[in-house]
Amino acid sequence: MRIQEHLPRHDDGRLTADAVYEAFTAWTTSRGLTLYPAQDEAAMELVSGNNVILATPTGSGKSLVAIAAHLKSFSEGRTSYYTAPIKALVSEKFFALIEIFGAENVGMITGDSGVNQDAPIICCTAEILANLALREGARAQLDTVVMDEFHFYSDPQRGWAWQVPLLELPQAQFLLMSATLGDVTRFEQELTERTGRATATVTSVERPIPLHYYYVETPVQESLEELLSTRQAPVYVVHFSQAEAIERAQNLMSLTMATRQEKDRIAELIATFRFSSGFGRTLNRLVRHGIGVHHAGMLPKYRRLVEQLAQAGLLKVICGTDTLGVGINVPIRTVLLTALSKYDGVRTRLLNAREFHQVSGRAGRAGFDTAGTVVVQAPEHVVENAKAMAKAVAKFGDDQKKLRQVVRKKPQQGFVSWGRPTFERLVESVPDPLTSSFSVSHSMLLNLLERPGDPFVAAKRLLTENHEPRASQLRLMRRAIGIYRELVTAGIVERLPEPEPDGRQVRLKVHLQANFALNQPLSPFALAALELLDPEGPGYALDVVSVIEATLEKPRQVLNAQEKKARGEAVAAMKAEGIDYDARMARLEEIGYPKPLEDLLQQSFEVYRASAPWLGDFELAPKSVVRDMYERAMSFGEYVAFYALTRSEGILLRYLADCYKALRHTVPVEALREDLSDIVEWLGELVRQVDSSLLDEWTQLAAGVLEGPADDAVDLPPEPPSVTSNERAFRVMVRNEMFQRVKLFADEQDEALGALDADSGWTADRWADALDGYFADYEDIDDGPNARGPALLLIEKKPGSWKVRQILKDPEGNGDWGINAEIDLAASDDAGSPVVRILGVGAPVAA
Repeated sequence: MRIQEHLPRHDDGRLTADAVYEAFTAWTTSRGLTLYPAQDEAAMELVSGNNVILATPTGSGKSLVAIAAHLKSFSEGRTSYYTAPIKALVSEKFFALIEIFGAENVGMITGDSGVNQDAPIICCTAEILANLALREGARAQLDTVVMDEFHFYSDPQRGWAWQVPLLELPQAQFLLMSATLGDVTRFEQELTERTGRATATVTSVERPIPLHYYYVETPVQESLEELLSTRQAPVYVVHFSQAEAIERAQNLMSLTMATRQEKDRIAELIATFRFSSGFGRTLNRLVRHGIGVHHAGMLPKYRRLVEQLAQAGLLKVICGTDTLGVGINVPIRTVLLTALSKYDGVRTRLLNAREFHQVSGRAGRAGFDTAGTVVVQAPEHVVENAKAMAKAVAKFGDDQKKLRQVVRKKPQQGFVSWGRPTFERLVESVPDPLTSSFSVSHSMLLNLLERPGDPFVAAKRLLTENHEPRASQLRLMRRAIGIYRELVTAGIVERLPEPEPDGRQVRLKVHLQANFALNQPLSPFALAALELLDPEGPGYALDVVSVIEATLEKPRQVLNAQEKKARGEAVAAMKAEGIDYDARMARLEEIGYPKPLEDLLQQSFEVYRASAPWLGDFELAPKSVVRDMYERAMSFGEYVAFYALTRSEGILLRYLADCYKALRHTVPVEALREDLSDIVEWLGELVRQVDSSLLDEWTQLAAGVLEGPADDAVDLPPEPPSVTSNERAFRVMVRNEMFQRVKLFADEQDEALGALDADSGWTADRWADALDGYFADYEDIDDGPNARGPALLLIEKKPGSWKVRQILKDPEGNGDWGINAEIDLAASDDAGSPVVRILGVGAPVAA
C-alpha cells in the first residue's frame, strides 16, 4: 500500500497537519515500525510547516523523517527535492521512494541524465538543486528541500552547493540532516529569518542502537577472532588506503568466517556472476569465504555484490576504506578502525571528530542489533611492544631489570602519534561547527544572469549574505566583478539601452543548457575542435577520440600508472644506451603520460576561451586512455594488468563509460566515419561486458523498469548481454585480438605470444619458428594503422564459430603470410570477449 493512500480524502483537497501526521504514523505502523522520540518530534514539526535541522546519530532513522517531509509536500500537491552528495546515494533513495510513493511520483536528475523529471518528488545531487536555485530563486516551483549528509556544507570544493539553496530559496521548507553537524545555532536563526518559518533543531545524543567503544592492543586478526566468536559480526574493518584493505582481507583467509551452509548459499548466488580477471579472481575467493572488500576503486558491480551479500547476512567481515561512511546502506554490527590517522591528499593527520563519528556511526543495525560495537586498534608498534612485554613477563616474572631490557619497536617513519588518549578524546568529542566554503565561478554568474529580474541585485545579495567572513566576501566580490567584465568583453553579456520593467539591466546573448557546467562543460569546445581535423586523414577516428578525451576529468590513478610505465621503459632504454645517472634523471623529468594533439588543442582552447570565458573554470586535459587501449589492441583485463591497475579498475571503467557517453552525445552524425563508429561501438560493448550497470541502468529507468526485487530476494548485479549479439562491436574486438598478435609478431615477442596462445598449443617455441619463417622471407612488417584495417581481416562465419585470417602486411605487399584462428562464439559469450584458438601461421588454412 502506497503511503499516500493513508491520506484522508477531502473534496477541497486541503488537509490539516494532524491528518498528514496521522497518515504518516498509520503507514509506519503498517510497516511494523515504531517511531523513536526524535523521529516523532521531527515529523510533527515538518507536517506543521516548520523547518527542521535533524542532528541525530547514524542509525537513528533520518530517512524515515525525510519521508514525512515528502508526504507533507505531496499532500499539498507541491514538489519536494531530496539531495545528497553522491550519485550512488541519490540512486538508492530514488528506488526506496519509488517503493513508497510509486514510480509515477518519483523522478531523478543527475549531471548525466534524468528520469521522470516532472514528478512531485525529485532526487538529485546537491549541484542540481543549487543551479536551480541560482536560475530561478524565489520563483522556483518547489515546496520542500531535504538535504542529506548536510555536513558536506564544509567541503572545500562542493560546499557552495549546500549553501546556495539556503540563501536563494526563501519559499522552501528545509530539512537538513546529518549525524555530525556540530553547533547549528546559526542555521536555525538564519532559516527562520529567510523563510519566515519557525525552525526546530531536533537532536538526540542517545542512539536508538547504543554504541560501545573499545581500545585494544591485540593484533587485528586476534581482535577479529574474538569479535567473531562473540557474535559481533558483520564487522567492517576500516583502513585508510585501498591496498591495506585488500591485503587485510587476503590475510584473513585463514580464519573460519562462514558455515558450510552459508558458503553453499554464497556459491549458489554467485554461480552465474561474472568475475573478471585481476581483482575479480581475488574477490571471488574472498566472498566464497565470507569476506568482502569495499572501496571506491572497485568496479560498481563488485561493490554492489558485496553490499547485497552483506545485506543477506552472508559476509562476516568487510575490509574497506572510510568511504562507506557516506550513507550507503550496508548492515554492520561492529566497526573496527585500524588507525586514527589518515593521509588526506596533502599530509598524514589525525582524524577529526566528524570523520571519527561518521565512520563509527555505521555500527549497529536498527531492527537487528540491540547495540553496536566500535573497536579501535592500537598502533602496530604499540601492539608489538605489548606482545613482547607479555612474553617477557611470562618468562621473567616481575624482574624489572630484565623487563627494562626488552627491545621496544619504534613507530614507522612519518607516523603521526596517536594512542589511547586520542581515542578517548574522539569518543567524547562533538564535531566542530560547520564552516562556510562558498566560492564564485563563471557558471554561477551565468546561472544568475538567466534569472528573471535584475541579476545585479541577486548577485549583490548572494555575495554579501553568504556565510563567509567579510574579508572573504570582499575577495569574492572582486572576483565576481572580474568575471562579469570578461563576459562583457567576450560578448556573452550585453548591457541594455534602458532597464526592462522587471529591473533587468543586462542580458545573456547565449542560452545555457539545463545542466550547464555539470554534464561535460567542455563539450561545445570539443565540437568546435572537431572542425580542425581532416576527416580524410588516416588518423581521423583516433584523433576524434583524443579531442573528446581532452574534455574529460583526469583519471589520476590511470595517468600515474601510464607515467610510471613510460618512465620505467625509458630508464631501461637509457641504461642500455649507457647514459649516466644524472643525465637519465634529467631526461625523466620530460617524460609523462601520453597527450595526443596537446599543442593543437591547447592553442585552440586559448582562442576558443576568449569567446567563452567561463571555460576558465575548467581544465583542458589532453590524455590517452581509450586511444591507448585501442592502439595497443588490449581488452579491459589486459590493460589493467599491463598498467597494474587492479586497485583502480572502477576508476578506469567509469572513465571509459564517460568517454563512450561523450562520444555518443558530442560527435555529430556528419562527423562519423565507419572506423570511428566502430570504435564507439567497441567501447560501449567493452564497458557493458565489464559492468553493464554503468550503461544499462539509465536505459532501464527510461524504459520504466523501476520496480526493485522482492523483499526477500538478493538483488545481485545483472549479467551483461551476450557479447556476440552486438556483431559490429564483436567484430572490432576480434580485430583487436588479432592485431595484438600482429604487434607482438612485429616486435618478435615470442614469449608474450606464447603466453597468449599456449592453450591453443601455440607455445613460445612454435611462435619463434613462425617468426623465423616470416623474417626469412621479409625484412620487416608493418604494424601501424594501415596494417589493422578491416580489409586485412578475413572472416568466415560458421555455426558456433568464426574462422578468421589476419593478413600480415609485408613490405612487398604480397599478403601471403597471415595468422589463422578460430573464434569460439559460445566461449566468447561466457568470457565477455573473443576466445581465440590459433590454427596456424603462414598460408591460409584449408576449410
